[in-house]
Amino acid sequence: MTGKDIKMNKLLSKGENAVIVAIDHGYMDDPIPGMENLGKTVEKIDSCIDGILLSPGMLKNIGHAFAYKGAPMPIVRLNWSTVFCFEWGYNKAYARQAFSVKDAIALGAEIVLISLTLKTGDEKTDVENVELFGRLCNEAREYGIPVIGECFPNNSDNISDEEMHDQVLRGCRILAELGADMIKTFYTHKFAEVIDGCPVPIFGLGGHATPNPLDSLILAQKEIKEGARGVVFGRNAIQRPDPIAYQKALCEVVKRGMDPREAVLKYGL
Repeated sequence: MTGKDIKMNKLLSKGENAVIVAIDHGYMDDPIPGMENLGKTVEKIDSCIDGILLSPGMLKNIGHAFAYKGAPMPIVRLNWSTVFCFEWGYNKAYARQAFSVKDAIALGAEIVLISLTLKTGDEKTDVENVELFGRLCNEAREYGIPVIGECFPNNSDNISDEEMHDQVLRGCRILAELGADMIKTFYTHKFAEVIDGCPVPIFGLGGHATPNPLDSLILAQKEIKEGARGVVFGRNAIQRPDPIAYQKALCEVVKRGMDPREAVLKYGL
């Protein structure tokens, strides 16, 4: 068993589905509500959570969240992309390396995430984004660090369901072909096709926080039922009156197959 295998098995412990909480929004967006002070934010992350996605710079500031037995795994985002700069109205999806794999490991990362956006409208940008992903992925392989490839379509809030599915279906397969060990992406209306066409574990993301927590738990249930090996929820997991209770409910749905309505009642959501 390699070092990469050990880390992946730790995330997907004994075949159990994984629940990851994302708090990296300030990396390319802004200090969104609930994540203004990440030192306080991590205090609202439950012990059932398997990993926390964050930026390299913040890992050095909140290392205490990972420095105890049974702590969640630190998952560090390496590249920076304008695809996430929603408030600025960017739509070119330019991406650049912000940290090296070596830098991330030195800060304590156990897994790295590398985002890839294709069909940007510019062939040169697509090629450059693939080159960046491939280079960082190869570097991670040299150090025995698992890579979560993120398939994030451009202008994601404004494309049709069919276009979202087409880009996610193609993008996830391309990420696997380029060497990703796991993938984070959007749920689509034909998500089972995405799972069937991709040989590596896929995690469904949560997207915008839903006003009703039940709706996001139902989304998680759909993702798992159609073959996802876990979820990556950020705003839905943090922007709640009781984030801990919500995360416990999410873990019940994702890991143990509890019905979302039952989870809502059990945890008083």
